[in-house]
Amino acid sequence: MRKRYILDTNVLLHDPNALYQFQDNEVVVPLKVIEEIDRFKRDQTELGRNARQVSRMLDEIRGRGNLSQGVALPGGGDLRIAFPGDRHRYAEGATADDQILHLSMLMKETDDKVPPIIVVSKDINLRLKADALGLEAEDYETGQVNIDELFLGHSAHDVDGEVLERFRQEGYVEPEGFTPSPNEYVLLRNAAETSHTLLTRYDAGSGRLVPLIPAPDEIRPVHPRNKEQHYAMDALLNDDIKLLTIIGKAGTGKTLLAVAAAMFKTLDQKNYRRMLICRPTIPMGKDIGFLPGTVEEKLNPWMQPIFDAMDLIANGRKGGGKGSAKIMSEDSDRVAIEPLTYIRGRSIPNQYIVVDEAQNLTPLEAKTVLTRVGPGTKIVLTGDIYQIDNPYVDSMSNGLSSIVEKFRSQPIAAHIVLNKGVRSEVADLAANLL
Repeated sequence: MRKRYILDTNVLLHDPNALYQFQDNEVVVPLKVIEEIDRFKRDQTELGRNARQVSRMLDEIRGRGNLSQGVALPGGGDLRIAFPGDRHRYAEGATADDQILHLSMLMKETDDKVPPIIVVSKDINLRLKADALGLEAEDYETGQVNIDELFLGHSAHDVDGEVLERFRQEGYVEPEGFTPSPNEYVLLRNAAETSHTLLTRYDAGSGRLVPLIPAPDEIRPVHPRNKEQHYAMDALLNDDIKLLTIIGKAGTGKTLLAVAAAMFKTLDQKNYRRMLICRPTIPMGKDIGFLPGTVEEKLNPWMQPIFDAMDLIANGRKGGGKGSAKIMSEDSDRVAIEPLTYIRGRSIPNQYIVVDEAQNLTPLEAKTVLTRVGPGTKIVLTGDIYQIDNPYVDSMSNGLSSIVEKFRSQPIAAHIVLNKGVRSEVADLAANLL
């Protein structure tokens, strides 16, 4: 049955292509939404870029017909811009939410033949209001990932002891009775002696389970403390894996492992021309406002977790004493720490990129980051999908979760979920209990 979807502003700011995502149904954009889009269009942020894209798309559609009457869309549906009709109420300055709901109620009450009306919004409170008024309401779910079914990146399988012995002798075995995803990590467990195990990675090119790359001495004092961290370290050190996503709660070591591997591959092995560490500049809680100083001074509060990790790694090395400040000074041409704000339009070849706190990216921002990757570059995205500070995404709709799902079958990509906290007993309990 054909339906009528009324879109909220936040849907279009989240995904400008939402205009084309409703198949052969009718899409209605309230006039107030256009005004709100106009408010964002001058922002030099991803929201501003999305607002400008929406405006351009609507203008292109307008060239094909009358938007007040409805313009056919490629998917078989049509799009129109609607006005609540009650000009006095509109002029009084009713909130955008109220006008969207008012328009929906007018459509429902004045046209007996109107198709089912569904308000689409990422605002929970607007959906609650719509439900209270007897209207159907939905979240915008295109591109969302079911967290309960999110790929872990690793699995365990019971095998005969002979399989483990063959792996030790030949250095590989072929999986029997199961087919892992490319670069999936597999724990082989002796069915008779479950304490006998081997950690392996599935190489899709050869169709074999192969050994992990051991952690080098140069990365100490950082070293894997559990099997998931061993998996993560292997993926971080494997130059054939060009895209790696690491998800874990606070204190699981995702940032520390990624920075340690980046320093080793760039400063020690010199496999990459430069290591580039990026973070979204999104505050937790109330923002402290504009910061004084140079770009570097403004970035210090945002990048301090990276400096902390570099200090721990550098001071724990043989000789020690070369902290993050000295590294940034002496190796300035090989180490860069930048915000994601200015990454659009760049091409980044032969670098080891670590994007920390990637759970705060929207799917479009994640796409923007990945499309900057040039030849010879490896990119690692880390984050905790249950600690999101960006008000426009959640654990299901953020860019990190989207990348995990979309790249699961790609032989150049790998993914690991870290479950066990290693920072401290307090941090582990806080992550689990609070």
